[in-house]
Amino acid sequence: MNVLEKMFNPAARGSTVRREMLAGLTSFMAMCYLIFVVPGMLSDAGMPKDSAVAATIWITVIATLIMGLWAKFPVGVAPGLGITAFFAYYVCGPAGYTWQTGLGAVFISGVVFLLLTVTKVRQLIINAVPMDLKFAIVVGIGAFIAFIGMKSCGIVAASPATFVTLGNLGDPKTLLSVAGIFLIGALLSLRVPGAMIIGIVAIALAGMMLGVSQVPQGNIFNASLPLPTETFMAMDLKGALHHGLISIIFTLTMVDLFDNMGVLIGLSQKAGFIREDGHIENLDKALISDSIATMSSAVLGATTATSYLESAAGVAEGRAYRPDRRDHCRALFPDAVFCAAGEHGSRLRHRPGADHCGRHDDAGGRAHQV
Repeated sequence: MNVLEKMFNPAARGSTVRREMLAGLTSFMAMCYLIFVVPGMLSDAGMPKDSAVAATIWITVIATLIMGLWAKFPVGVAPGLGITAFFAYYVCGPAGYTWQTGLGAVFISGVVFLLLTVTKVRQLIINAVPMDLKFAIVVGIGAFIAFIGMKSCGIVAASPATFVTLGNLGDPKTLLSVAGIFLIGALLSLRVPGAMIIGIVAIALAGMMLGVSQVPQGNIFNASLPLPTETFMAMDLKGALHHGLISIIFTLTMVDLFDNMGVLIGLSQKAGFIREDGHIENLDKALISDSIATMSSAVLGATTATSYLESAAGVAEGRAYRPDRRDHCRALFPDAVFCAAGEHGSRLRHRPGADHCGRHDDAGGRAHQV
């Protein structure tokens, strides 16, 4: 604790190490589904699943640390779901390329990101967005997250007549989700520290006791850390250039460019990083961190790394008590938990129901990212 206090001095911004840990844990809880979903899609592309799990975890840890410690942004960075779906089900599917060649295209797109950042093109695009539109992006992102959440828990459902209709509110899973929303809302209103964590854990335990969710089985912990031995440096740069993947590289670049722009604007507004003139503090470093993360992701054996909207949960957890806070040391805590998850991630993914849950989240995740 003393080391973290000396390193980040959260007291100077009206926070504490404990509060930052709660915010970081909240971000992890909101993002941890990617440990199952991303490797699942990568394995569908033909990649070894053990190495895919390891690569996903390691790039999340490394990229989030860079974003938190150097760029000073309380944002989680990991392989994007939409980009991963494009990689697995188009690049390595109908397009007919190997996953090694696809990783080469990912690396090249990371180099393009870096060049666009160094030449200030990405910053100019973001700064050119009017302030009113930046506020609108924040509202739109919030509404979209809420819609995906309501769809995932069954509050709303698809309808051929009206496209969206009320879901089955008698379903136990839906009732638990609604109870969780009210519980977390009440705890936030009462300014209870760790409101989101308490709500998530309480509803998870209630689901297990009522038989709605499965109780974890088997050995949960494993002392060894996974390593991406089969995917590390397996990218085929020559193949990517030889086969002329210009359209795929362009798609990877453009999708991540505007996806990341929307996420950073939304989270910057929520964290209080946007000044009155519309300038975002430390934006240059955040964009460079994103570029480095994408290149590192290809080296390790994963797809384009991007900022995750789920980080908004951690930002909200911290700002619920000190709305003027702008701390970034919370990046350490989710990384620590991701490292711990890495020790038993290969075991977790083989639990009964784990793949089902991952696929269920995957549908919403792809819509969310794209």
